[in-house]
Amino acid sequence: MRINKVAFAVITLMTASQVNAAGFQINEHSASGLGRAFAGEAAIGDDAASLARNPALMATFERAQLSVVGTYVVPDVNITGSNDKNSAQDVAPAAVVPSMYYIQPINEQWAFGLAMYSNFGTGTEYADDYVNNTAAGSTHIVSATFNPNISYRINEQFSIGAGVSAIYTTAELKRSMPVPFSPNSPQITVADMEGDGINFGWNIGALYEVNENNRFGISYKHSSEMELEGTFSGQHATTGAFVNDIDGTMDNTLPSILELSGYHKLTDKFAVSYSWQYITWSDFGNIVAHDLEGNEVLRKNENFNNSNRYSIGTEYYVTEGLTLRAGYAYDEQAAESTLSIPDSDRQWYTAGMTYKITTSLSFDLAAAFVAGKEVTFEEEIPGLFPTDKTFSSKGDAWLYSAQLNYSF
Repeated sequence: MRINKVAFAVITLMTASQVNAAGFQINEHSASGLGRAFAGEAAIGDDAASLARNPALMATFERAQLSVVGTYVVPDVNITGSNDKNSAQDVAPAAVVPSMYYIQPINEQWAFGLAMYSNFGTGTEYADDYVNNTAAGSTHIVSATFNPNISYRINEQFSIGAGVSAIYTTAELKRSMPVPFSPNSPQITVADMEGDGINFGWNIGALYEVNENNRFGISYKHSSEMELEGTFSGQHATTGAFVNDIDGTMDNTLPSILELSGYHKLTDKFAVSYSWQYITWSDFGNIVAHDLEGNEVLRKNENFNNSNRYSIGTEYYVTEGLTLRAGYAYDEQAAESTLSIPDSDRQWYTAGMTYKITTSLSFDLAAAFVAGKEVTFEEEIPGLFPTDKTFSSKGDAWLYSAQLNYSF
C-alpha cells in the first residue's frame, strides 16, 4: 500500500514535538488535565476528555457531554557539537495537538463513549545543509487513535470500563549527506522513507469511589503492533545500490501504558490529586525497514527503556463556576539520546482554570513549561568515513491548551 499523501498531511497536525514527553509519548489529552500536570487523570473525571485515560470514569456522568481540545506546543530544542558546523538550533518544530471526546450515559449502569486523540508523536527537522544529516535529517512518527468505549457501574463505589482502538500511524524519515569535496553543493539524499498503516489495540480501566470526596482509578492501554507499508528511496542497506520508490515495510510495537491515580477533596475549597504512569518503551525496538523480499533497506538503532511518570496536582474551587489548578510532574527519560530523538528527563510546571458559563457550557485554559535536562551523548555518523561524534542536547517547551465542554 502506497502512503496516502492527503492522510499524511492531515494527520501530521496531530504530532507534538518529542520534547514534551519521554520517548515520544503525547500526554496532551485535555486542558483541564494539563492544568494539574495530568495528575489524578484516571480518577477525577471532571469532563469528557477523561475518556482518554480511564473508560470507567464514564460511569460518573449523568448527562451526555462533548469536549473539544486544542493544544499548541512550542519547543526549543538545541544541539551543541564540537563546533558550529556540528551544532543545530530549533530542531523540533511547533505543533498543534487536537482531540475530541463524547460520553453518552445509556442508563444508571451503562455508558458509551468515543475518543479521538493521539498517544504518540515525534518530530525533528534539521537544516538541509547540516553536516550530520546522515544521522539527523528529518524524522516524524505520528499516531491517531479512534477509541470507542463502554462502562458499567457495578455498585455505588465500583465501576469498570473497556474499549478498543483503531490506531492510524505514519512515519517519515529522510537522511542526506554532503557531496564529497563540494561543500557548497546540495546534499545527496541517502534515505527517504515514508509509510503508514492501521493497527488495533484495547484498553481497560476501573474506578473505586470511597465517597464523593475520595476516589482511586487504574487504567491500562495494551501495546499494539505498528505495521507500516510505504516506499523507500536511497541507498539500499543490504545491496548498497541506490533505489527509487521501492515498496517496503516497517514493524514496531507501540508501548503499553499503566496508570494509577488518586483524588482527594480535603476541604470545600481544596483538592489534591496524583498519578503514576509506567510505559513499556522497551517494546518499541529499533527503526528498521525492509523491502518486499525481506532485505533490510534502512536501520536506525534506538535504545529504549521502560520509564515512569510521576505527577501531583492541586485544585482550588474559588466559586461554583471557577476552578483554579496547578501541578508538577517528573518524566523519566525513555531512550538514549540521539540526534533524531534527543530524549531526556523532564520536569513539568503547570497552571490552569475552568470557568462554567452555564450549567451546560464550560471552558478550560491551561499553560505549562516543560524543562528538559541537558544530556551529553555520543553517536556514530554514517557516511563514506563513519565517525563517532559527541553532542549535547537541551530541550524546553511551552504548552498552551484550550478546551470547550458542552453537556446535553
